[in-house]
Amino acid sequence: MTGSNSDGGHKSVDQENSIDRHALVTRHNPVLTEINRLSPLSVGNGEFAFTADITGLQTFTDFYNRDEDNVPAPGPDGFLQQREIEGASPLATQSQWGWHSFPNPEGHTMADATRMYDSHGRDVPYASLQNTPAGDWLRENPHRLNLARIGFELKKSDGTVVDIEEVESVRQELDLWSGTLHSQFEVEGNPVSVETRVHPDHDMLAVTVDASSLSHEQIGVVIAFPYGRGLHAGDPSDWSKPEHHTTNSISNGDDYREWHRILDEDEYFVKLAWDERGDVEKRADHEYFLSFSDTGNPLSFTVAFLEEQVTDDLPDAYSTKETVEGWWNDFWLRGGAIDLSESSDPRAHELERRIVLSQYLMAIQSSGSMPPQETGLTYNSWFGKFHLEMHWWHGVHFALWDRLDMLENSLDWYDEIMPVARAATELQGYEGIRWPKMVSPDGRDSPSGVGVFLVWQQPHPIYYAELVHRQKPGQETLERFRDVVFETADFMASYPSWVEEKGEYVLGPPLIPAQEIFPPEETFNPGFELAYWKFGLETAQQWRERLGLERDPEWDRVLENLSPLPEKDGLYVNTESHPNTFTDANERRDHPTLLGSCGFLPCNGVDREKMRRTLHEVMDSWNWDHTWGWDYPLVAMTAARVGEPDIAIDALMMDVQKNTYLPNGHNYQDTRLTLYLPGNGGVLTAVAMMAGGWDGAPDMDAPGFPQDGSWVVRHEGLITMP
Repeated sequence: MTGSNSDGGHKSVDQENSIDRHALVTRHNPVLTEINRLSPLSVGNGEFAFTADITGLQTFTDFYNRDEDNVPAPGPDGFLQQREIEGASPLATQSQWGWHSFPNPEGHTMADATRMYDSHGRDVPYASLQNTPAGDWLRENPHRLNLARIGFELKKSDGTVVDIEEVESVRQELDLWSGTLHSQFEVEGNPVSVETRVHPDHDMLAVTVDASSLSHEQIGVVIAFPYGRGLHAGDPSDWSKPEHHTTNSISNGDDYREWHRILDEDEYFVKLAWDERGDVEKRADHEYFLSFSDTGNPLSFTVAFLEEQVTDDLPDAYSTKETVEGWWNDFWLRGGAIDLSESSDPRAHELERRIVLSQYLMAIQSSGSMPPQETGLTYNSWFGKFHLEMHWWHGVHFALWDRLDMLENSLDWYDEIMPVARAATELQGYEGIRWPKMVSPDGRDSPSGVGVFLVWQQPHPIYYAELVHRQKPGQETLERFRDVVFETADFMASYPSWVEEKGEYVLGPPLIPAQEIFPPEETFNPGFELAYWKFGLETAQQWRERLGLERDPEWDRVLENLSPLPEKDGLYVNTESHPNTFTDANERRDHPTLLGSCGFLPCNGVDREKMRRTLHEVMDSWNWDHTWGWDYPLVAMTAARVGEPDIAIDALMMDVQKNTYLPNGHNYQDTRLTLYLPGNGGVLTAVAMMAGGWDGAPDMDAPGFPQDGSWVVRHEGLITMP
């Protein structure tokens, strides 16, 4: 094999024999043989996802909203940890476009949640008043919708409804290779088999059911529509306000029914289609029942969700099966692959499982036309909004695994929100564009006592543009991202303040770094942000040169005079304003981003030996119980770059709660966030770098993995990391 450690367009290749990708993928198919409400399984296409219970639909949604029971989690050896974790993952049907806002009779605006902050003698407005009526409304709205609940109604032979405890002989397998959820169970000893899919090109669920052992009175499908819910994290459905929304039947046929959904000022359309044996009746406001006249042969139906009404015919369940299987076969056969099956380290199988399942989850949850929320299209977190500082973790791995298009899908959105972002930037008195943090689809930020002060999302669009250019160099790419790169750099050059007595440009205050534990009014010069500022501005200058332009003198002035990375006692520290990282335990919690300047980023201007010592101190003394899912990949990338591959593995496989990966592959954090996709994306980014290399990596195969023979890393198709 050859690692790819110098050329941005170089793919890693297994020269001996190609990886058996089908075997690699399918040995990690999630299989559930009992009900696990922390690990429901999802199908989707990046724009739309459906999360199912053990029946393959959303039959027992109330059960998946309970959280009183403890559920054991898989540990690094692939078996169960002694630790028990709590919670449940709600079942929902979500899309990129499905949003709702409550009425705003008070006319709340961002100005109502804004106050002034001093920035080196200049008053700058920040919408930090989140705990106000305006702050509450603006955070809650818009919120992402649960488009529908689609579940079976199962009855016993005596006509009573089956409860979840009465579902027997459960076996559910998500066939990753074909993108199909297979669910098998029994009702009073009678088997039922269900196949659940989502079409790759339509926001459409396709279901086939073999229930020939049941009478037609014993099985049907309930489709119900909720109101929107302004909940910070959890089930996005409100079933208590049927009078606040309408469901109008607008088109009926022998084998279909179409509805127009209206929630205040928002709307969408739903089309249900079935085979010739079906019929639909209205049971209540917003609830419909699909029955079948006989169950002798497999049943099928589709449910399509549409932002606008369309008259074209949609694919049926059987043609969808062929399309879905073809799409997923192609997905797994293209792009990168990593096979760890010949490794002797006992952690290798679990790491490989996380790698495979994370690829699936990020494809269905994070590859769409807008940046994803931290819980993707599974259920709401932060009201369904997305965090732009997290987009790096959601998306960069796509480029490194040679699936660049799945990152590019969401990059045009930055162009779309430029007018909104520019207006907000001008209001603060800065040049260019300051990218928001907790964002709605139209680009509006959300009031927050923390989020509005973050800046580490600012260089991200430059990083994304550079990733595209490394794989698609040329004038077309340069012109495509020119405005985003230059406008981003203009803000980055205007944001730092000149401090005469230091003779330096400084970042903040007010500022909250990626390590979100410091007060904005007094925080300045966090090390990671300083390094990322230099990376972003220098990369933007290179874009000017590629376009035949002179370097921007203002950008160079900031580059040449930006404060150095803060350090103390021979170690890098969190911020210049709070330099007691290794003498005050309270400063060793949350994200250890002081490592990010050599790991997440190339080590430009970083003393690698000093960073190596800092890494050891972090590993030895950080409060790992108060970290997040992407912190462990962050540490691993630093360890790889400073020549500590054993630490890279130890970090990736650290046995702490927030590094737990459930049977469905999701990164569990706590009862509020039972899944956390930045952790999955972080794993994929780190292992791609460790296997495929990075610019300037040692000339060896898999340079980020231990070289003692315990890790046999077969890899192909990976792209070098900057």
